[in-house]
Amino acid sequence: MREKYAFLLSLKTIQFEIEELTEYAKTYPECCELLCEKLNEVSNFIRNEDNERLWGRWGNDEAIQQCGAKLRETTARALCTVEKLQSIHTYGNPVKLSDYGADLAASVKEETQAFQIGRESKVLFIGAGSFPISAMTIALETGAEVLCSDIDAEAVCLGRHMVQHAGLESNIRYTATHWTERSFLQKATHIVIASLVPSKSEVIDRLKPLLHAEAKIMVRYGNGLKSLFNYPLEEDLSEAWEVDTYKRKNGMYDTLVLEAKASLVNL
Repeated sequence: MREKYAFLLSLKTIQFEIEELTEYAKTYPECCELLCEKLNEVSNFIRNEDNERLWGRWGNDEAIQQCGAKLRETTARALCTVEKLQSIHTYGNPVKLSDYGADLAASVKEETQAFQIGRESKVLFIGAGSFPISAMTIALETGAEVLCSDIDAEAVCLGRHMVQHAGLESNIRYTATHWTERSFLQKATHIVIASLVPSKSEVIDRLKPLLHAEAKIMVRYGNGLKSLFNYPLEEDLSEAWEVDTYKRKNGMYDTLVLEAKASLVNL
């Protein structure tokens, strides 16, 4: 039991420190670097084999579950804060990218090849955020057309400025709600659902009747220990979709690739 409570304490300590640093960074942007360093610690925490073993043993414990969920909400808010500060300060004193941001860019480069995203592709990115590393990497690597959406109005505004600053207006545009973009949805070849989108299954169910038969949905998620940094996806979707799982070694998230089953395609 000592091992369990030591693990629980480590989760609570990380959560408290990130929560405090997030508030500091909002008032004193120079604290953003400290926050990035702490988020990097979470990245390393998730990759640690001993922590993976501890989660395997204690991950279903109610106290561990509650603490893990609280830590996930805290890291999600922290990442959004970091992205906004990075976007705001791009034009003056750039904020250093966290290891998470660098890892994300590397993951996206691999994904564009694995999922066959090319110049003719039309990509909907749900939950793009205010510092759209994924969307910009896709556009730069492939030349694809990308439609970014986010429910956070400030993130949409900052994201648009980032796209303009990067000179990618011809490839990327932002919208507050992709549901009104029916013509784009019907032509979309790839849909990416960000790891920080919480209600993934609901989004997938709503998307299904709007897409053409050959569209691919890439759902980023993190189960188990990775759920400390990502919203999980534990539902079995194989009844309605052809399902494939893409895992990058030491990656911060996993990706579920969904394609419509031929027998269920609406004619």
